[in-house]
Amino acid sequence: MTCLAGRRVLLVVSGGISAYKAPMLLRALQAAGAEVRCVMTACAMHFVSREVLAVLSGHPVACELFEQGTVINHIALADWAEVVLVAPGTANLLARMVAGLCDDLPSTLLLATRAPLVVAPAMNCNMYAHPATQHNLAVLRERGVWVVEADAGELACGVVGRGRQPAEAWLVEAVVQALTPQLFFGQEVLISAGSTREYLDAVRFIANPSSGKMGLALARAALRMGAVVRLVRGVDVAVPAWLRLEEDVAVESVEAMRQALAARASTAQWLFMSAAVGDWRVPEVYEKKRKKDVGEVDEQWPLTLIRTVDILAEQCRWRQTEGRRTPIMVGFAAETHDLQAHAQAKLVAKGCDVVLANWVRCAEGDAFGGDGVELFGFGAGGWRGQWGPGDKVTVAMAVLRDLAAHLAPAGEL
Repeated sequence: MTCLAGRRVLLVVSGGISAYKAPMLLRALQAAGAEVRCVMTACAMHFVSREVLAVLSGHPVACELFEQGTVINHIALADWAEVVLVAPGTANLLARMVAGLCDDLPSTLLLATRAPLVVAPAMNCNMYAHPATQHNLAVLRERGVWVVEADAGELACGVVGRGRQPAEAWLVEAVVQALTPQLFFGQEVLISAGSTREYLDAVRFIANPSSGKMGLALARAALRMGAVVRLVRGVDVAVPAWLRLEEDVAVESVEAMRQALAARASTAQWLFMSAAVGDWRVPEVYEKKRKKDVGEVDEQWPLTLIRTVDILAEQCRWRQTEGRRTPIMVGFAAETHDLQAHAQAKLVAKGCDVVLANWVRCAEGDAFGGDGVELFGFGAGGWRGQWGPGDKVTVAMAVLRDLAAHLAPAGEL
């Protein structure tokens, strides 16, 4: 995925133990399509070689304002960057940024650039929790700096606490977010993802092959646009450990998903019902494992199936009963035939604002488990949209941009 294709990222490496991760971070930024240049503090060179970063980036790595009698053009570097990422951000560098000190190359660049600043503080947990550090982080946030909260875990000093530099994948997401219009800033987005399970007996269940990748793609896109994201997902959905959701709730049955969504819908501005919720269940679950040994059971197992609750329709009815205009209801429809007719019928029957439909199988592969998708949007008043084919995160970004533009805050097209 080239979410940073062609973007110019200046990586500032300061002198904490996490500086040893700089080569991996540089590679992750490049894998996302970015052109990366690096600068280092003098202390950073104790933890990582400037030659390594120079070879990996393909550019000389500057460390001092004056090197061999040459004045480094810090203004040119500051103007070159589209975004500046400070990783790791030591307590010392954070304090210098707040004070506006600029007696070395990195701090001078940070004061001179007009590009968005992303800071990933990383240090001993006591230093991180110190009121001075927390005050400095708060000041930087007030100034519009994107501060990525440190992770908790075992630190280099052997202590367990908060102060670890976040995973490379999340820092890449933070850089993308700093470059993305914050169309959903502060809005609460509730997303369902994956499949549900309806048990037949103690070990067997009815399900479908939904991977939840579309829901996760929507979550990533919404986070990039500044949303507060809550995810309610099937237990089989593989959520990346680095994805920083406000809440991640795993459920099995339709009823469990229904309850989880109902408990959170009242504070949400958006509900994306991308989960492939099961439509059928048995009236009564067989308590034990139904054996197939000869003589113990019949050769056939006739099943009576009844409909499960329609979560989206129920949420739409609740919104209408309460006289609310939020959350804006976005339904999904995976179709094998007559896509437009079925999507339009679902729009009316459920009472939602938009239905996003896709083919179960398309040129991008199986939509349930694949990484690609093409979506078709249908809304009230004849509104239409089409996105893709493309990877699900890119398509999700385009969908959210268009929904933000075409759906009024009141929830009307």
